Amino acid sequence: MTDPKTPDGAPGHDIAPADAATGISKGLTNYGDRGFSLFLRKAFIKGAGYTDSALQRPVIGITNTGSSYNPCHGNAPQLIEAVKRGVMLAGGLPMDFPTISVHESFSAPTSMYLRNLMSMDTEEMIRAQPMDAIVLIGGCDKTVPAQLMGAASAGIPAIQLITGSMLTGSHRSERVGACTDCRRYWGKFRAEEIDAEEIADVNNQLVASVGTCSVMGTASTMACIAEALGMTVPGGASPPAVTADRIRIAEQTGTEAVRMARGGLTIDKILTPAAFENAMRVLLAIGGSTNGLVHLAAIAGRMGYDIDLQALDRMGRDTPVLLDLKPSGDHYMEDFHHAGGMATLLRELKPLLNLDALTVTGRTLGEEIDRAGPGFAQDVVRPRSNPIYPQGGIAVLRGNLAPGGAIIKQSAAHPRLMEHEGRAVVFENAADLAHRIDSDDLDVTADDILVLKNIGPKGAPGMPEAGYIPIPRKLARAGVKDIVRISDGRMSGTAFGTIVLHVTPESAVGGPLAHVRNGDRITLSVARRELTLQVGDEELARRAREQPVAVPTAERGYRKLFLTTVNQADQGVDFDFLRCATERGTIPGRRE
Repeated sequence: MTDPKTPDGAPGHDIAPADAATGISKGLTNYGDRGFSLFLRKAFIKGAGYTDSALQRPVIGITNTGSSYNPCHGNAPQLIEAVKRGVMLAGGLPMDFPTISVHESFSAPTSMYLRNLMSMDTEEMIRAQPMDAIVLIGGCDKTVPAQLMGAASAGIPAIQLITGSMLTGSHRSERVGACTDCRRYWGKFRAEEIDAEEIADVNNQLVASVGTCSVMGTASTMACIAEALGMTVPGGASPPAVTADRIRIAEQTGTEAVRMARGGLTIDKILTPAAFENAMRVLLAIGGSTNGLVHLAAIAGRMGYDIDLQALDRMGRDTPVLLDLKPSGDHYMEDFHHAGGMATLLRELKPLLNLDALTVTGRTLGEEIDRAGPGFAQDVVRPRSNPIYPQGGIAVLRGNLAPGGAIIKQSAAHPRLMEHEGRAVVFENAADLAHRIDSDDLDVTADDILVLKNIGPKGAPGMPEAGYIPIPRKLARAGVKDIVRISDGRMSGTAFGTIVLHVTPESAVGGPLAHVRNGDRITLSVARRELTLQVGDEELARRAREQPVAVPTAERGYRKLFLTTVNQADQGVDFDFLRCATERGTIPGRRE
């Protein structure tokens, strides 16, 4: 039914003035006759059945990242419906639109390779289409950081909606969930402790529903980080994907988006240094994925900040791991939700947090913690007096092998191996690793250190999760469960072991890692935060002259863009031209 006041679309009918920059008139392209451009825009959108009354409301964009290739986002249709309900109840006009959807297991060569492309898609579609606020629906590992990166650059009011974790399954009465248990059972299969029939049975039980990994992998880490940043409604991190709680969070998200649009609560007022410091504390306290640090660095870079890795390490000295979730603990995300979710964790961390940091609700983090109430008895979030691990989950290493830094997830490493010296067993790239790792002729012992080169940002390209180097089959058969591994790549947040990652600069750009040879001695000391190659500077320089590194290039397309502009792990593996043009300092550090 059309508006009875005047004929729909008549000249001058409810046409916004030239200075209007809200609602359906926002971002209007015109060539001298703005009135006609808006007249034309309204004519076309009315073809979908909208009335003038609807078109007068604040417009709330909703990113639709549903995809048949992305089971982590399998609940996207239900979430979109609930967000729309919340938007309309608050008096807004919801408009969903598709963007790239990236899934870990269905993205070649790696999801990280496509994260920046998704961030560009998100940013440009926000800029291109009229909206007063944006709801970002993401879950699978790289989607949430991509959306936060894109929204940070676009600058409008934005709110994150997490798709939620999957439910756990059961294998022969043992509770299982993706994907820490995936790796644990596959390790048993490689070691010939279980047979092909059992591994097939496990495969049917590991993912019991749509949703993201049920452990503290990268998806769960980014969900918790998003809430710690103040970018979700309170309690937005933990509800499983298929629960009513998740749907209610979606409705609340739509309602908050309208309020943010009307109040002008833009993303730069939320993504402040104080918020990033809070996110760093949470990353350490949850035993979060090492990938979370890369993504935080990228998001911070979009706001003009660098993450101070040494300061992060100092923070880790007095920020213990409190969350008892796999792979650092025993529980799953649904248990965390039943234990009160992030409110329970933030309440325990309260003395360490910046409580004045603003959230999407317009209230501070401290106010939201107080509103959550006093808490209740539970065993998933430990008190600071009885932590899972006495320091933060991530430690930052330095040394001649990693002048720009490297990291280790110390809470998921073997205590015996964190102070270790061994002989380097070197793999030149992922193909070399795949060719030789299971050979019975491989010269390797449990005391050696596996070194994998050329899996960094440029080397792979895309910095894949190949840093979780398999235990050589001959050692796995002998019962070896862990060995020191070093690379310039990443590993899944669901993985575990004594694994050094993100060695910077990477080998593909001539970092010292490129010149490690079989038989070199390497010393790892997590206590001293050192990673040392027992080779002198003169010898390393000689090796570099004898075998200079050819930095990877490409002839065309996105691969060329990636290789030409991607930066290193300490800056988030973002494209250099996407960082904020204004450098605002380091975090933690001076605040504006």
